[in-house]
Amino acid sequence: MAHPFGDENRYRFPSRRAVVHGARGMACASQPLAAQAGLDVLRRGGNAVDAAVAMAATLTVVEPTSNGIGGDAFALVWTGGKLYALNGSGPAPAALSLGSLKRETGGKPTIDPHGWEAVTVPGIPASWAALSKRFGRLPFAELFRDAVAYAREGYPVSPVVARYWDRAVRAWTPKLRDTRYAAWFETFAPGGAAPGPGELWNSEAHARTLEELAATESESFYRGALAKRLVEFSRSSGGYLAERDLAEFAPEWTEPVSVDYRGVRVHECPPNGHGLVALMALGMLASDDFSALDPAEATQLRVEALKLAFADARAALADPRSMGAPAAAFLDPAYLASRRALIGERAALPGPGTPPRGGTVYLATADGEGNMVSYIQSNYMGFGSGLVVPGTGIALHNRGCNFSTEAGHPNALGPGKRPYHTIMPGFLTRDGEALGPFGVMGGFMQPQGHLQVVANLFDGGLNVQEALDAPRFQWIEGKKVQFEEAFDPAVVEALAARGHEVERMADSGGFGRGQLILRGSGGVLHGATEPRADGCVAAF
Repeated sequence: MAHPFGDENRYRFPSRRAVVHGARGMACASQPLAAQAGLDVLRRGGNAVDAAVAMAATLTVVEPTSNGIGGDAFALVWTGGKLYALNGSGPAPAALSLGSLKRETGGKPTIDPHGWEAVTVPGIPASWAALSKRFGRLPFAELFRDAVAYAREGYPVSPVVARYWDRAVRAWTPKLRDTRYAAWFETFAPGGAAPGPGELWNSEAHARTLEELAATESESFYRGALAKRLVEFSRSSGGYLAERDLAEFAPEWTEPVSVDYRGVRVHECPPNGHGLVALMALGMLASDDFSALDPAEATQLRVEALKLAFADARAALADPRSMGAPAAAFLDPAYLASRRALIGERAALPGPGTPPRGGTVYLATADGEGNMVSYIQSNYMGFGSGLVVPGTGIALHNRGCNFSTEAGHPNALGPGKRPYHTIMPGFLTRDGEALGPFGVMGGFMQPQGHLQVVANLFDGGLNVQEALDAPRFQWIEGKKVQFEEAFDPAVVEALAARGHEVERMADSGGFGRGQLILRGSGGVLHGATEPRADGCVAAF
């Protein structure tokens, strides 16, 4: 009998990781302690949503290089035979606009990634509460047990996290004398250096903040003591966030968007996230027979499809209230066919089309009752803005960097607008039934990682671990494409001959870090995590 998700006794890539199986529950995360926190919640009678929230809270402690309490989140939740999407990204403060930036700079408005103009209302705490309230089983406060313990008592820093932490501290050292960043250094580099692999790190302030969130179901962050401290810090250091910005925020439940690909349906959150890019590229290629193509031809098609999708996204993707066309218009079959027709044998520099009018952590969970969660949260550029609310451990993200400063652009910075967002959880179904959650974190690599993982599974026939292990490419800009060092050199050379500006990269850090769970026959869960992170699959 053929295996439903590839041969699990064959591994074509040297990750040294094998597929993990479970029947009663599974938790996949980029850091082992977070995965174990999710498994602990599942064993205590929690469901997949409870496990996801527990893991997300723990990740703010054990992987602060990529996310924190002051970031944003998106989620896809499968429960009761239906898929739900949560947009937990926050808007720009009411006091922040292109006009206000112009007045301050005296010229062209700019968004400093390490300034308050990059800080939008954080959505993570409210997203945890929204998920728990609608779909969770355990009391909200019980989901923070491990996160609080690790923050208070400390934990040994994992190797990949330690590497990124060290890079961040070295990059931030020139800002040491700027008082705005004093709390960042006190929190993350109290001795002037990053913790090394296996070195214990803790933050009592972070622990107290998590306890406050647990006790108030995150209300304190938006309408309580934590909100007051955040606003006081904003006022004292030139920020824009005010009480009203926080008090009026709430995550939004939305409808997922999706396309068919090789007999499965691929689902993403709608804009302002850019899951639409992955869906457009997959939709352009859904009718191509990749079994008849050599690897170079297949890679050419995927690179060019992604470039076309990104061209549309950069011109039009924004807060959906500001977009000229709805998300569904970009997935219209006739429109996708017209974009597919532009792909030729050579590298191209595509522009946007006209559709018909109408630093991140990723985790995946599943339980024995059929519930599944695809969840992602982020501070964006590593530690984010570098602004930490004194005495709280709350590191604020810099997601506002993705706003356009071009007046009239759909994604132009404006009060109350959500910016173009790069974080995107994915989900797969077949014939209306859940297959499972997947995701690849990593800025503008994310849609590219989604496409490549889906292609590995359903074009290449790889098992779930191989689908994450396989070497990746990343389109950067123009005709520039980067390839992981392990990518087939013959394919790289063939792409160069087609006019691409190719670059082989020894460091795989920029090629995304993913997790994947698929439910097979008999309800057995097949889980994978990849070697580009410290990841772990915990199951029972």
